[in-house]
Amino acid sequence: MSPRYILCFMMIIVVISCKKPYDPPAIASPGNYLVVEGIINSGADSTVIKLSRTVNVSSKNAANPVLHASIAVESDQNNSYPLTETTNGNYVSAGLSLDNTHNYCLDIKTSDGKQYLSDFEPVLVTPPIDSVGFIIQANGVQVYVNTHDPNNKIEYYGWDYQETWQFNSKYYSEFITDGTEIVPRGADQDISLCYASDTSSTIVLGSSAKLSQNVIYQNPVTQVPSTSEKLEAEYSILVKQHALTGDAYNFYLNLKKNTEQLGSIFDAQPSNINGNIHSVTNPSEPVIGFISVSTVQQKRVFISNKVLPAWITTYPYNCEINPFYYCQPLSCANFVAFYLIPLGSVTIPVSGIGQPPNYVGYTTSSIPCTDCTIRGMVKPPVFWKQL
Repeated sequence: MSPRYILCFMMIIVVISCKKPYDPPAIASPGNYLVVEGIINSGADSTVIKLSRTVNVSSKNAANPVLHASIAVESDQNNSYPLTETTNGNYVSAGLSLDNTHNYCLDIKTSDGKQYLSDFEPVLVTPPIDSVGFIIQANGVQVYVNTHDPNNKIEYYGWDYQETWQFNSKYYSEFITDGTEIVPRGADQDISLCYASDTSSTIVLGSSAKLSQNVIYQNPVTQVPSTSEKLEAEYSILVKQHALTGDAYNFYLNLKKNTEQLGSIFDAQPSNINGNIHSVTNPSEPVIGFISVSTVQQKRVFISNKVLPAWITTYPYNCEINPFYYCQPLSCANFVAFYLIPLGSVTIPVSGIGQPPNYVGYTTSSIPCTDCTIRGMVKPPVFWKQL
């Protein structure tokens, strides 16, 4: 080996041996700040406020909900509208139908005796959604929203959404055990067709402030990959639109840059996020969130797989079919009696082997590959329709 190669090799060893792990102070920061999510819905629909606290980057807990708090919407006329705690840090009120001529704030009292107040905000009247549509792209479906304000009062918008989709298990199970024997599966026992839902986890914003017309055209809402199980059969999305003040829009835009657009040298750099919620107990304590007050408009659209290209969706589990016999080859062990007949078995019969009704065994697969109810519900939502 030449001296040059030996020298290079020794330099690599030195560099590797000198590397030390670096844990930035923020990773171990003891910050446990209150996070307030949601808007005050001034109309007939419910108001949902979610409370949580930040967790350290190094923490294994991704969620830290705030429980047993007391929350109320307060008006500038000293009227109070309490919210009721439900689950996982969510606090809900039925339709408030607030007077649009007054301002409102959110009053939060946590179980440890701390109090937080948002600034008083005016009621914004959200224009209707003109339409929700979609564009078929090479790698999936882009869902968009169109809207405009004929009164030229609203220039800033926020959207959230709820997705619902119909999907199938990988294999259709024709049989079921009754604890004594394998019997044909009845129609009311079908576990192959289910419905699942998910809510938005990204910040979706739009503005017409710098446009010549007060029109939002094909503002992206979400993108569904072509391989997603959501597009396997029928897909529906409910888009909810609410108006924002300029301050609220800038807060969420800054938050979006800090949380969703970091990772390369070309992305926006982290910056301070100043909301409109403050700690009364400790004015120096940071609080993350911005409470707006507005009516909410919504529109639902259905997308059928029939109108999409012949994409191949990716099933979320690795699935295999295995034959189980009453008399296994070579050993003659009764795998049907041992694995399939006991109630609570993790192996599900798929189809019969041999001539009915005298089957010599059954093809089988695992629960995730045959039972869609582990990820969804058999009963369709009340709003569901077949296209």
